[in-house]
Amino acid sequence: MDEHFAEEKPHLLALPAHPYDAVLTVERRISQESMVAVGGNQYSVPDTTRRRIVEVQNHPAEVRIFEDGQLIASHPVLEGKNQRRVDPSHRKPVPAARRMAPAPSSPIDAPIARRPLAFSEAVGRRLANAQEGRS
Repeated sequence: MDEHFAEEKPHLLALPAHPYDAVLTVERRISQESMVAVGGNQYSVPDTTRRRIVEVQNHPAEVRIFEDGQLIASHPVLEGKNQRRVDPSHRKPVPAARRMAPAPSSPIDAPIARRPLAFSEAVGRRLANAQEGRS
């Protein structure tokens, strides 16, 4: 065995100074909320992203997202699962007029109208009279 090593030793090359950075590159679809799923977590992309499918590079400490070969987002890798990372610069600011406008109310959120007790008594008498008329 030593003789084989002695034979090959002159042909061996030194290891590179920097370790090889293995990168997993995949395509991912952007969700309705402008998020990309990687490793069970969600990472934001800019609201201005035009394409629905982007290229994602999953580095050991960073997730890099590309659109048409251009880097559009990078995030530190989230530990665990079901987490979200949103870069605030990826979201368009909400116009001041929209922030100040009250949210549209739904019937569920509408306040209940208050009526005087006399109204309820009148409704009760009318229902009672209607029942007596049917008998």
